[in-house]
Amino acid sequence: MRLTTRLRTILGCAALSLVAGCAGARRSVAVSPARVGLRALAVPDAAMIAAREQTADQQVLHALNRLGFGPRPGDVEQVRAVGVDRWIAAQLVPARVPDAAGDSVTALYRTQRLALPALLDEYPPNPVIRRLARQALTGVRDSVRITREDSVEYRAMRRRSQIVGQELVSARVARAVVSERQLQEVLADFWLNHFSIYAGKSASMRHFLVAYERDAIRPNVLGSFRSLLGAVAHSPAMLVYLDNSQSAADSLQPRLVSPRVVQAAQRRYAARAPQLAGVSATQRDTLLARVQQRRRGLNENYARELLELHTLGVDGGYSQRDVTEAARILTGWSIQRPNERATFQFNPALHDAGTKVVMGTSFAAGQGVAEGERLLDLLARHPATATFIASKLAQRFVSDTPPPALVARAAATFRRTDGDLREVVRTIVTSEEFFAAAAWRAKVKSPFEVVVSALRAMDARADSTPRSAAIVARLGQGIYQHQAPNGWPETGTGWINTGAILGRVNFGVALAGGSVPGVSVRRWPLYAALEAMPREEQVDGVVRALLGGDVSADMRAVLLSGTHPLLETAQQAGMSRPAGVPQDGLAQVIGLAIGSPEFQRR
Repeated sequence: MRLTTRLRTILGCAALSLVAGCAGARRSVAVSPARVGLRALAVPDAAMIAAREQTADQQVLHALNRLGFGPRPGDVEQVRAVGVDRWIAAQLVPARVPDAAGDSVTALYRTQRLALPALLDEYPPNPVIRRLARQALTGVRDSVRITREDSVEYRAMRRRSQIVGQELVSARVARAVVSERQLQEVLADFWLNHFSIYAGKSASMRHFLVAYERDAIRPNVLGSFRSLLGAVAHSPAMLVYLDNSQSAADSLQPRLVSPRVVQAAQRRYAARAPQLAGVSATQRDTLLARVQQRRRGLNENYARELLELHTLGVDGGYSQRDVTEAARILTGWSIQRPNERATFQFNPALHDAGTKVVMGTSFAAGQGVAEGERLLDLLARHPATATFIASKLAQRFVSDTPPPALVARAAATFRRTDGDLREVVRTIVTSEEFFAAAAWRAKVKSPFEVVVSALRAMDARADSTPRSAAIVARLGQGIYQHQAPNGWPETGTGWINTGAILGRVNFGVALAGGSVPGVSVRRWPLYAALEAMPREEQVDGVVRALLGGDVSADMRAVLLSGTHPLLETAQQAGMSRPAGVPQDGLAQVIGLAIGSPEFQRR
C-alpha cells in the first residue's frame, strides 16, 4: 500500500521539542534525601549541569522517559521540585526508594512469591500432571474407562498450571506501570532482554522464569556484572533454554567419574524405561531418546551465546575454538530434578576433566565446577565485555548509535569499578551526551514501552490479569516470546513499519474507548477540566499533558478533525476498527494523541 506524502509526514519519526509537562496532582514522587543518604544523592557539579544542551523542563521529561516508562500525572512537577539530578541519584539506589505501590502489586501474585520447588509442587507443570495421571491409572485395564471426575480433575490441574505463565507476564506489566522504582524496572526490562529466554522452550520454563526474573535478574540490575552473570549461568531457565543441562563430555575426553560408572547408569536408566509411568511405545521411545541425548556429548549453545551475546560481543576477539573450549569447561553444569526441585547441580559424570584453553588462558585438568566459575571471572573482567556492555547500555539510554566517547568513558568505569553496574549507568545517565539535544526524543518506544507509558500517562490502575500483557504481544513483543537468544530489538528500525504504526494508533483509540484494563479516561485528572472546553482548547490541553506541548502541524490537524488518514486507509482496505472507539469528543483526542508519532518516541 502506498502512503500519501501527508501521511508519511504524520507518521514520521523526526525528533520534536518537548517543553511542558503533565499537570494534575496525584502523589509525590518518593524521594527523601534523609532516607537515601548524602552519598547516594551525589549530583554532578554545577559546571556539568550548566553545560547541558536540553532546557531544564526538557531534562525532567527526558529523565522520566529514559530512566522510567514515562510520567504519571503529577510526576513532572514533583521531579522539577526535587531536582532532576537528585531524582536520578535516588533512582540509582532503588532499595531506598519507598515503593508501596510496587509492593502492593507484587502481593497480588501468589506464584511470584513461591520458591521454585514450592511453585513446581503447588502448580505442577504439564509433564508432572501427565505423570501423575498415568500413575493413577497404573494397573487399570483397557476395559476400564476414565471417569468424568478424572477428566475434570485433570483439566483443573492444567488450568492451575497455566496461572504461572499468566501471572508471570501480568506482573511484568503491572510493576512497570505502578512502581516508584522506575529505573529498576527499566533495567529489569533491559537485562531480561540482554539475557533473553524463550518461555516456550520447555513445559516447565514459565516456572523457571519466575525464579529467573525474581532471583537472578532483579536483585542484580545495579550490582556487580559478575554477580549478575553468575546468577544467570546457574539458573535452571538459562541452563535448559540453551541446552547446557544436556551437555556432556565427548566420549574421548576424560571425566571426573569413571566411564564405566557412567555407562552403568545409562544402562540402568534404559532398563527402567519400559517400567516408568506406563508401557506405551511412545513413552519408551521418549525416555530412551533422553538417554541418547546424554550420549550425544558436547552442546555448544550456551557457550556460544555466553561469549557472543552475554559478555564479549560478536567482535570480542574469540574464535570457534574458544567456544568449544568454553563448552567443555561448562559440561556438568546441570539441574537436579528439573520438574521437582529444579536447583543447580554440578554433575561430575558429565564433566570434561581435560585441560582447556580459552582466549589464551589455560584451565588445568580436573578442577570441576571451579573451572566454570573461573571462566565467568575471565569473561566478566575482559576489556571487550566492558566495551560491549557499556555500548548496549548507552544504546538503551541515549541513542541507537551511542557516541563513541560516551561508550569509552562508560567502559572505563566498568573496568575501574570491576563491573559495578550502578556506576556504569550513573556515568551514562548524568553525562552531557545523555542531556544533549541530539538525544532528545531520539529513541522509538518498543511495544512494551508504548503500553506501559500509555497506562502511566492515564494514571491507570494495576491490571492483575494477563490482558495488558496480551496487548503488548499483539503489538509485536510478546513477553518471554522471543525465540532467538538475541532478544528484542533495541533500535527503532526494528519496530517501525506501516503495520506496526497502525497497531499503535489502534491501541491509542482502543485505550480511549475503554478497551484497555485499568484505564478510564474519565478518571484522568485533567478530563473534568477539559471536557466542557471547545475542541481546540481540548487539543491544546491534551498536547500539553501527553505530548509535552509540542506537536507537528499535521498531527495537530488530525487531533482537531478526529480523522486519522492511516485509520481511514485501513478502513477502505476492509480492516475493522477497534471495538469501542470514541467517534468524537475529548476521549477521541486522547486516543489519537496516544497513537501519535510524538507519543511513540521517548
